[in-house]
Amino acid sequence: MSVRRQSADHELIRRARQLRRDMTAPERLIWYALRDRRLAGWKFPRQVVIGPYIVDFYSHAASLVLEIDGDSHADRGASDRAREAWLEGLGLRVVRISNDEVLHGLEGVVEGIAEILGSHEMRAQALKPDQRTIPPA
Repeated sequence: MSVRRQSADHELIRRARQLRRDMTAPERLIWYALRDRRLAGWKFPRQVVIGPYIVDFYSHAASLVLEIDGDSHADRGASDRAREAWLEGLGLRVVRISNDEVLHGLEGVVEGIAEILGSHEMRAQALKPDQRTIPPA
């Protein structure tokens, strides 16, 4: 492995750590619904480095990537498609969720993720009443 590749890997890891600290409000909402295996026992680490990319949430066991897209993705269609194709080439399923969907329909988003995972028992556990508002940063 070249020194340049090692520094790129180090930079991605550093960036992923920063993204974990600086989550957007929609990412925090999803994180509080997914963390601690609240979604029927599925593990979803956040800001995970996969190859040359950092994905928002990733379940290794389900081969599922969740991307929470804000306005910054409006002009990145080609880039996002290339990224998705690369991840799908690894056998991963990529699900894109808009910020608006999270902010205005968190329960439906979580139910949709559960449906993708084939589990319906998670709803009450993942969406406790005290977690329906945006958690503090």
